Amino acid sequence: MPRFNYTARTATGQTVVDTIEAPNRQHAARLLVSRGLQPVKLGESDISSSRPRESTPTRLPRRRGAHPELQLPFLEALADLVGGGLPSGEAVRLLAQRLRDPRLQALSRQLWEDLSEGRPLSIAMQAHPRVFPEHTVNLVAAAEATGNLHELLMRLIRHYRSRQELRRTLGAALAYPLFICAVAFGVILFFVLFLLPRLQMLLSSLGGQLPWSTRLLVSLSDLILTYGPFAAAGGVLTALAVWRWRQTPAGRFHSDSLLLRIPLAGRLATGSAIHDFSSTLAVLLENGITLAEALRMAERTIDNRALQKTFQAATDRILEGESLSQAIGRTGILPALDLDRLAVGESTGKLGPCLRGIASTYLQQLERSLHTLTRLLSTAVLLGAFIFVGFIAYAIVSAVFQVSASFKF
Repeated sequence: MPRFNYTARTATGQTVVDTIEAPNRQHAARLLVSRGLQPVKLGESDISSSRPRESTPTRLPRRRGAHPELQLPFLEALADLVGGGLPSGEAVRLLAQRLRDPRLQALSRQLWEDLSEGRPLSIAMQAHPRVFPEHTVNLVAAAEATGNLHELLMRLIRHYRSRQELRRTLGAALAYPLFICAVAFGVILFFVLFLLPRLQMLLSSLGGQLPWSTRLLVSLSDLILTYGPFAAAGGVLTALAVWRWRQTPAGRFHSDSLLLRIPLAGRLATGSAIHDFSSTLAVLLENGITLAEALRMAERTIDNRALQKTFQAATDRILEGESLSQAIGRTGILPALDLDRLAVGESTGKLGPCLRGIASTYLQQLERSLHTLTRLLSTAVLLGAFIFVGFIAYAIVSAVFQVSASFKF
């Protein structure tokens, strides 16, 4: 009977390296799971060599050219074929031939090249870190070992669809205020730079004293025409310097910390971080990843570096023996009700569903906050534009009346 070399983890997180006899690789994985072990690596022994070999190397050279947004459509297409009964390798081969998107087809073709050499899907995905993050690769490896790849793919798809929907909601919420800002700015520039100078020449030719409102607009127009290019160049250079500073670790941390102090923006950033952390941790725990590994992987999904550092400190306390609810409670990020939900989930052994419920709650809160932000920004921009345009109209009309009154008939 074939022998398989394996590396697995126990329920306590201890690593076990040994061999096992089984008719095939899938049966060996099931035997390990029945013994309470979580397979990490599993490969058939090479009888012709004194050294056992695994069926695949542990790491492949990283490939470039793919983009992160390809992950969800690839997983959706793969889940459709795997759910129909195809093995993962055959499914990837069909995707490489049938997909119409050239980027997805190229990704599938590269994955199939690795699979055709006998490597499992998780190792092939590991060569594309920009598309498949570490926690996705680890989950696929565990699912391959236990034979529940389709179930895992569906959970990952629900998770990434939720995150994608959140990003779309954020983009849609900010698109309308930005459009209003651009239109208002364009109208103001048209009045100040084009219409007002011509009106000034007309009124000056007629003679008479201009009212204060018109003189203010004329001064503003002269100021923009004289110093506007320098101010624009200075703004571009400042923005570039801030962007370069933000690329440094210290700059990213301080700018993210500053963002948290802005009332509504800080609330949105915190809610987004809690949603990403909770939903990712739920997926990892529900698919057999140990709490220690799951926490470290979930931390890396948080974009805000200041909040990421806060969650890292909480993870350190958890690994030292503190409960999840107590460690998160020390951060002051979650309210008491959500901490109680975490405590109940820990005590009942249903931490995954509890975290998923928290993520759903914060997704709804984010949608409401984004709706409020949209209304506030739109109202403020429209009100400012109407006030300025009204002032311009008042200045023009008052100037016309004052010049007209200076004529004697």
